Amino acid sequence: MANIIPFKAVRPTRDKVSLIAARSYDDYSKKERNSRMRVNPYSFLHVLNPGYKYHKKLSGERRYKLVRNRYLEFKEDGIFMQDEKPSFYIYKIVNREGNVFSGIIAGASACDYENDVIKKHENTIEYRENIFKEYLKTVGFNAEPVLLTYPDNDELKEIINQVMVERAEYEFTTTYRDTHYIWNLNDEVLVQKINEIFKSIETLYIADGHHRSASSYLLAKDLKEENKEHTGREHYNYFMSYLIPESDLKIYEFNRLVKDLNGLSKEEFLIQLDEVFRIEDRGLEYYKPSKKHHFSMYLDGEFYSLYLRKDEYDIDNALNALDVQILFETVLNPILGIKDLRNDKRLGYSHGKNDLAHVKTLVNSGEFEVGFGLLPITTEELKNVANEGSVMPPKSTFIEPKLRSGITIYEF
Repeated sequence: MANIIPFKAVRPTRDKVSLIAARSYDDYSKKERNSRMRVNPYSFLHVLNPGYKYHKKLSGERRYKLVRNRYLEFKEDGIFMQDEKPSFYIYKIVNREGNVFSGIIAGASACDYENDVIKKHENTIEYRENIFKEYLKTVGFNAEPVLLTYPDNDELKEIINQVMVERAEYEFTTTYRDTHYIWNLNDEVLVQKINEIFKSIETLYIADGHHRSASSYLLAKDLKEENKEHTGREHYNYFMSYLIPESDLKIYEFNRLVKDLNGLSKEEFLIQLDEVFRIEDRGLEYYKPSKKHHFSMYLDGEFYSLYLRKDEYDIDNALNALDVQILFETVLNPILGIKDLRNDKRLGYSHGKNDLAHVKTLVNSGEFEVGFGLLPITTEELKNVANEGSVMPPKSTFIEPKLRSGITIYEF
């Protein structure tokens, strides 16, 4: 049973929303970030990077306190306003590829995260969890929703479509040519109906935002212990999420690149691959795999197809069935000597939106010796891994939609 709540969002005035909305802080290079802040005094980056005002890089508690100050200044200056009634927010994104994402921004339960109603498929790093928990504790708000997905539901779809008939509260297009629409939903009957529908949904899955979810749970735990009058209804018991149906989720692959052949010659490398794969030389022809457990490889100016020899690899659980895991178990670890996928500097990644031309370019440049192309993981595979309590290898999925910061803010 999933528990979600409406909330009184702090959000930009209608005339400034397109100026405020920002990508995730780490998505920008330092140069790009400074350029945007220089020309746009309303960018939410000014809140996230308060040291810009003093031409100084800040970190830790000092930075967190100034983030809080900048946020309060935006509220005091009337750049942000707060809704008077608790609301759900219907959020639609149409990206430049024509993909459409429609869902609900709401508060998701930290208890549901603890009790595995909200399931995860990625490992989190403890020190990052704690750093972000302390950040949240100081600033007092969520500014970027966690992306959650739920099984397609006709009743929810009907309600969302019904709301989207009206004029959107926000409609703006970014420089990435993605168009965003948001509707404020505070009708008590519809709010109650949405709550009831989610209570009939057994499981939600984290698509993007594992560290934010974990940090929000740790924060709720801390504040619960500090509050002698804790009731379970406090805002800190929830974290802001964007919930979309599984059919709207768009998952791209992360292709792998390796800087060297671990001391092997090209011929020795191919001979070792032949023990586990049927190999075909495709020459200059771009080759992208079309079936699960098939891979493409770019090496020394040529593409190859690699077909897994099924009798050489045992698939006995959802994790072992993933192509990213198969590649690790059969090639990256035993042949190329890559044992730590998270930290090995010889390993690189290129997400599927860049296609195999990007892999080819990186190998031809000499930066990498070999590249491997994979098929995207499916939503069903993601769920199967989460249901088993397993976690995927790092960089297994590149998931859309990618959300903007500062459009709806959830205060604790």
